[in-house]
Amino acid sequence: MPFLLEDMLKQNNARYSRGDDWAPHIVVDGNLITGQNPASSEGTAKAVVQALRAS
Repeated sequence: MPFLLEDMLKQNNARYSRGDDWAPHIVVDGNLITGQNPASSEGTAKAVVQALRAS
């Protein structure tokens, strides 16, 4: 039985967002910085550097 994280998050009223398949998608929420996939690595790294510089 496959487990889909998206479904579980939505069932528990979490905020969930996603980009197109294999397109960059970065989310910054306070100290949490996430990237959706390998295409997001550059943007995620830039967001981490920006957060570190701001602290």
